[in-house]
Amino acid sequence: MSNSVFSSFETVKFEGADSSNPLAYRFYDAERVVMGKPLKDHLRFAVAYWHSLAMSGSDPFGGPTINRPWMAAGDPIAQAKVKADAAFDLFRVLDLPFYCFHDADMAPAADTLAETLKNFHTMADYLGEKMQSSKTKLLWGTANLFSAPRFMAGASTNPDPEVFAWCAATIKHCMDVTKQLGGSNYVLWGGREGYETLLNTNMKHELDQMGRMLSLVVEYKHKIGFDGQILIEPKPKEPTSHQYDFDAATVYGFLKAYGLENEVRVNLEANHATLAGHSFEHEIATASAFGILGSLDINRGDALLGWDTDQFPNDLWTMTMSMYHVIKAGGLGKGGCNFDAKVRRQSFTAEDMIHAHVGGADLCARAFLTAAKLIEDGKYDAILAERYAGWQQPGAQAMFSGKQSLEDIAAWAEKEGINPQPRSGKQEQIENLLMRSIYTDKI
Repeated sequence: MSNSVFSSFETVKFEGADSSNPLAYRFYDAERVVMGKPLKDHLRFAVAYWHSLAMSGSDPFGGPTINRPWMAAGDPIAQAKVKADAAFDLFRVLDLPFYCFHDADMAPAADTLAETLKNFHTMADYLGEKMQSSKTKLLWGTANLFSAPRFMAGASTNPDPEVFAWCAATIKHCMDVTKQLGGSNYVLWGGREGYETLLNTNMKHELDQMGRMLSLVVEYKHKIGFDGQILIEPKPKEPTSHQYDFDAATVYGFLKAYGLENEVRVNLEANHATLAGHSFEHEIATASAFGILGSLDINRGDALLGWDTDQFPNDLWTMTMSMYHVIKAGGLGKGGCNFDAKVRRQSFTAEDMIHAHVGGADLCARAFLTAAKLIEDGKYDAILAERYAGWQQPGAQAMFSGKQSLEDIAAWAEKEGINPQPRSGKQEQIENLLMRSIYTDKI
C-alpha cells in the first residue's frame, strides 16, 4: 500500500440499509444479482481521474482550496507518479470497478507536442504497471483539447489548421493508450467546439471540420482494432455561447449528416442535460430512441446556476427514472456510470472525497434497484401499454407501417365518421405509483 492521502482508509464494504457506518455502502451490493447479472455489471461505476485527483477547488472567483501532495512544486513526472499512486489507493478504498482519464490529468504538459506525448506515454506505462496489481480497469480515455490557450477558438473546429493537426496527433495517441490500457470506450468531449459569436464564425466550415475529425477517429479505431465504443459527450454551452454538440438529438442529427450514426454513440452527463434545459432522463430516453446510448457521466447541476457545478448526485426520483430508461434501452453495454463530479471547495479532506463517492454509488444503486422493481412488477409499463393500445389494432398498424397513403387514411376517417374523445393521461396516478415505489417500497 502506498503512503498516499488515502492510505489510512479501509476498503469500503457493503453493510446493508441498516448500517450506521458513514463509510459503508448501504445499497451498492456489487455482487447482488438483478435481472440476471451482478449490480456491478449493470452500473459499471468509474472514478474520474480529473475531479478526484487533479481538481484543486479553484473557481472563477477564487483560487485553490484543495492542496494535495502531488500539486506542490517538483519534478513533473515524479509528481504525476505520486498522483497515480494516490489514484490507485483511492480506487482500492472505493472498490469501484473502473476509472476514466484525460491525458492532461495523468501526465504533465511540456513545451512541445513531442515532449508532451513522451510524458503521456511514460505515465501510461506507469498506470499500466499500477493496473497489474489493481482490480480497477479503464472505462474510457479522452483528450483534454480545451484548457490550453491554443484551444481558445476550438479544437477540431479551430480556424487554424495547425490546431486541427495538434488535436489529431493528441487524439491518435490517446486512442493508442486507451487501447493499451484495455479501455472499453474512447470519448470525444469538445469543451470549446462551438462559437462565442457568429460574427467571426463560418459555421458550415467548422461543422465540416468536426465531421472530418470524427471520421478520422472512426477510421483509426478500425485500423488499430480497438473494439470499444467511440462516444461524443453533448454539452450546450459554457464556456462557449453555443456548442455544436448541444444535446443528444443535436448529436444524432450531426452523426446522420456525416454518415456516422452507426459508428458513434453518446456519453451523456446529467449536468449538461440541465444546461440544455432537459432532464437527465430525457437525454437518456432520446439517445435510446435513436439507438445511440453509450455511457453516462453521473453528477448533478444546480438549476439556479448557469455553469457546470458537477456535484455528486442526490436526487433519487430523477436518478430512478434515468435508470428506468437505461434498463428499457437494454443497459449500458460497454459503457458505465462515471462519477464526473467534484467535492465542494470547502470539502478539502481525503475523507470528503470518499464520502462523496459512497453517497453517489449508493444513490445510483438504490435508483437502479427501484427501476428494476418497477419493470419487474409491470404496473408502470401496463399503464403505458394501455395508453398506446389503440396502435395495436390492425387499422392503426396499417397507418403506422406505411401500408396506407395519406389519401387512404383520410378516406377511412371520413367514411367511418371517427370522433376521437379525450382520454386521461393518468399523470397523477403514475406520479403516485412512482413516488410510492421510490420512497416507500423495500428493495
